[in-house]
Amino acid sequence: MSKHASLQRSNEAVQGLAITSSKTSASFVTISVTIWFIVLQICQGQLRAQLGTTPNIKHIVVGRCYTYITLVNPSLSYDCEEIWRQFEEAVVHQSSCNVTVEDYYQMFNVMPQIRPCNMFLFWSKTRTLMHSYAAVFRHFWTLEDTLVGYMFNDLIFCGQDEDSGFDFNSCPEWSACRNHPVYSLWRQASQNFAEMACGNITVLLNGSIVNAFNRKSMFGSVELESLNPQRVDYVNIKVVTNLDGPHIESCSHGSIVDLIQTLQSRGFHWTCTDNDQTLMILQCMQDPKHSSCQTCANSLLHRKSLTSN
Repeated sequence: MSKHASLQRSNEAVQGLAITSSKTSASFVTISVTIWFIVLQICQGQLRAQLGTTPNIKHIVVGRCYTYITLVNPSLSYDCEEIWRQFEEAVVHQSSCNVTVEDYYQMFNVMPQIRPCNMFLFWSKTRTLMHSYAAVFRHFWTLEDTLVGYMFNDLIFCGQDEDSGFDFNSCPEWSACRNHPVYSLWRQASQNFAEMACGNITVLLNGSIVNAFNRKSMFGSVELESLNPQRVDYVNIKVVTNLDGPHIESCSHGSIVDLIQTLQSRGFHWTCTDNDQTLMILQCMQDPKHSSCQTCANSLLHRKSLTSN
């Protein structure tokens, strides 16, 4: 029975009780509250099930691994089954809040990866735009483009206390514990990615939110700390706001200033750009009739006419 049908049946039951109990309103209230409490428990149980380990996780992870080394980057040669074994060993033999980054060391050891310089793209709170930007400029390389990022992107996983296996019913939220299995994996993957970074790197930040540079984010707490000023020539910051705003932070205002000061204190060279034209065009492709996009288009046409003359 669907959730909608279940709730509809519950409504019908409550209505029936109201008719037969018109002279005993107190009883009606008690029974109604009891029924809705039961329905609420059922719905919460369904919600917890959705937050458990992703179904068919082994097939997804191993399949993505083979896809990556066959189609995405055929120059690589990895043992996908061994990577899965090391991942499983790290997660299923621990409770859901007791998986540390050290537990993943062996898995990362069997899947080393390097990338040429000047290709690294970092981001925070700009995920959708980041993927569009990386798709247009194919030379950019994000954490999601690494093997580990490709394999585990958007997956949920955790083990069980009583059993030696994945918990497919309920996993805690990331914020519930520091040693969450998903958080620990991405923390180590982010650290490795940042440590590889070299040459000119790019960082996309969202200027439409407070604390575009958040020291508690994965970029602020892990990746920034792992960047090596001896390997990175320039940190190119691009601050982009939503077409509808609000325009809260910029290169000269808000937490971006703190980021720049942190970079300077650690000896990094940097640049910072507000509302990069390419990033604005990518947003306008999603909403070409927006007033900001019309202004941008007219400006480009005017510039083109001046050049042709």
